[in-house]
Amino acid sequence: MEQYNQLTEKDLAFLEAIVGQDRAFTGEAISHDYGKDELGTVSRMPDIVLQVTSALEVQKVMQFAYANKIPVTVRGSGTGLVGACVPIFGGIVLDTTKMNRILELDEENMCLTVEPGVLLMDIYEYVEPKGYFYAPDPGEKTATIGGNIATNAGGMRAVRYGVTRDWVQALEVALPNGEVVELGRKVVKNATGYSLLDLIIGSEGTLGIITKAVLKLTSKPVEAISIMAPFATLDEALNAVPKIIQSKSNPIAIEFFERVTVLFAEEYLGKKFPDTKSNYYLLLTFDGMTKEIVTQAYKEAADLLLDELGALDVFIVDTDERKESVWKARGAFLEAIKGSTTQMDECDVVVPRSEIAKFLKYTYTLQEKHGLRIASFGHAGDGNLHIYLCRDDLSKEEFARRLDLVFNDLYRQASKVGGLVSGEHGIGFAKKQYMHQTLGETQVKLMQGIKDVFDPLHILNPGKIVY
Repeated sequence: MEQYNQLTEKDLAFLEAIVGQDRAFTGEAISHDYGKDELGTVSRMPDIVLQVTSALEVQKVMQFAYANKIPVTVRGSGTGLVGACVPIFGGIVLDTTKMNRILELDEENMCLTVEPGVLLMDIYEYVEPKGYFYAPDPGEKTATIGGNIATNAGGMRAVRYGVTRDWVQALEVALPNGEVVELGRKVVKNATGYSLLDLIIGSEGTLGIITKAVLKLTSKPVEAISIMAPFATLDEALNAVPKIIQSKSNPIAIEFFERVTVLFAEEYLGKKFPDTKSNYYLLLTFDGMTKEIVTQAYKEAADLLLDELGALDVFIVDTDERKESVWKARGAFLEAIKGSTTQMDECDVVVPRSEIAKFLKYTYTLQEKHGLRIASFGHAGDGNLHIYLCRDDLSKEEFARRLDLVFNDLYRQASKVGGLVSGEHGIGFAKKQYMHQTLGETQVKLMQGIKDVFDPLHILNPGKIVY
């Protein structure tokens, strides 16, 4: 275990002076939110929270931390699920939410420059009225773009548009020693040496602190529409996914959910879903630059679903009322499942699309095997399943014991069918041991070597991912 120096009263006063009294918090003035993330499966309070507003402040804090071997954990909105923003060694939490300026819209180069604390929903609200489109669509719209980049967040539109990494052109990054570097440029392609930019994306704040990001934009689709297809059986629902992707309909998203999850969402929201009679559902979204293109695409998919793939019906999500009921329910799945139990943990495993049905069936066997309720939904179009393990009436100790058994089985099976530990939520602290088991010694050692080069003192978000 790493050994770090403790912050003295003199140290706290020095750090407070960097940001000012109104943006520095110690002792009882620190909100308990800073000691946990969304799921709260791991917790530890920091010694000081600093709400930074500029790269210069970040630089000064890191120079001090590096010189004195003080651990630093970067935090955005705290919407993560794997403990990545929890300061498990105490020390300094850098809160970047006040670095929330949109700095530049470069229309000639079709890119947007932002600070890391800008919320995802604010990016959409800024660019879309101007006719531009930032394609990544993670479920949590109140997450910061810095957090999205740090976890390489995906979301529903990944089927066609890819993940966050595909939409980041450049980053300004403060290294653990305080040096600020520019990675990438406003260019379309780049073959200039190793991609340090790609190393930072998905590194969960362990290699550097994002202080500025340049995001790619594209033209905003003129039209978008969704259709929802109910199915009687799991096999029919999930075996339809590769067939739809192979068709010419080209959806941007294919979501999967079960009736029981819909019922949780209904109860949570107090609103009715369009259909709750079927066991399984697919939700498909299409977009394009003309209404004709989108209409042709969804009709082709609907015909395929009804004629060949076993769908019981197809609901067009086109009225305001239906859009609200469907998408509010989809957005509430996580909170609804969370509200149905005393405590939960999550597995966001990713497997090849061809293996989704078999893998999900496997999770049902684990319910029986370990006596643990499992709820799930997921991005079926990209093989990313969100599997929630519910404590219900179990003691904390018994839940933790069964949790480890289920996770070991899940990740072992995922690896067996060509999958990986995380599709978009990252590794953080909670999933570290399972990543190590899945990837093996050689890959973990390579990652540790990268960490050692960037952060030889291991002060930046220690205890996460690789160490």
